[in-house]
Amino acid sequence: MPQTELAVQPVSPAPPGAEGPAPAPRRPPGLSPSRANDYLQCPLLFRFRVVDRLPEPPSAAAVRGTLVHAVLERLYDAPAGARTPAAARALVAPEWDRMLQERPECAEVLADDVDLDAWFAQAGALLDTYFTLEDPNRLQPAERELDVATQLEDGPQLRGIVDRVDVAPDGAIRIVDYKTGRSPREGFESGALFQMRFYALVVSRLRHRVPAMLQLVYLGDGTVLRHVPDEAELRTTERRVRAIWSGIVAAAEQGSWTPRPGPLCGWCAHKDLCPAFGGTPPEVPPGAVELTLGVTPRS
Repeated sequence: MPQTELAVQPVSPAPPGAEGPAPAPRRPPGLSPSRANDYLQCPLLFRFRVVDRLPEPPSAAAVRGTLVHAVLERLYDAPAGARTPAAARALVAPEWDRMLQERPECAEVLADDVDLDAWFAQAGALLDTYFTLEDPNRLQPAERELDVATQLEDGPQLRGIVDRVDVAPDGAIRIVDYKTGRSPREGFESGALFQMRFYALVVSRLRHRVPAMLQLVYLGDGTVLRHVPDEAELRTTERRVRAIWSGIVAAAEQGSWTPRPGPLCGWCAHKDLCPAFGGTPPEVPPGAVELTLGVTPRS
């Protein structure tokens, strides 16, 4: 997509006489807001997800969220005036079929104990809520599901996917993120705002302009959270991101992925592997730390 920066590590050409195609460019070590939050929540969880790449079964709620996001993306393919609640609901079935073709494992979450009619009705209700918060016929997004990436000097590549980018006639940028859950209680917005500030930092480096508005659209309870960032705030965000990355590098070098028990442990897919609950983590796969983080552990 336009106006993104994707730094890749150079690949040496194959030596004369070598057979087969040259290896694909390797993705550089990077950090997304989700993985940054993983490390802040629990360094061991970060290791399981990023270094070990342990599989995690998706939840019915997460799959429903993915479906709703896909419908909202496709909704804007229709011309203004045709973006109606009925049109959005009509997209649910074809988008679900497309998801199953691309990710057949999504069907596994809809086990026999899941009421399919209720599950799809909940997706439809979330879409109906969207129309009470915005009129999509008055909007023309500049980008949807935009992959963004920028390389921090002496740091990781920052990357992620922005649900929607709106650009006003005067060039002002609004970053929009859809959430299918409920809005955070007052005083607990910091996690969500960190994600949006992270995206604002990346977009500001790509577009050479601080976004004018960060907007979180919570479909679970019909709430819209808006925030106006500034340059000083994004500098603070960059310092925080660098501090998180420094912690990750130190943990990788020392091989010290300490678990951090907390209220979210009950939802962790790897609880049986966690020493805090009597489990034993698997050995780190050889070369995995170097491959995923670009760090050589100390012997």
